[in-house]
Amino acid sequence: MRTIYWKQWKKVKTKFKELQKLGVEEEKAWICADMRNGNWYRGGYFVLQTAFNNKKLRELGYPTFTEFYLKVCEN
Repeated sequence: MRTIYWKQWKKVKTKFKELQKLGVEEEKAWICADMRNGNWYRGGYFVLQTAFNNKKLRELGYPTFTEFYLKVCEN
């Protein structure tokens, strides 16, 4: 889920600003925003894991994987 949301931010400046809005420190936000690694790698990076925790994803309207799994298995 982190990777999907991350891919919406195309430019380094946008990534940096959005990470700061999520409460990431300036230096860590810049390092993460300016990474040239692939999206899958960055999705596992600790900065994104803390910025996009389950609580934040629920606020953004996304269910957690556990909630989604339980919903699918009920039917």
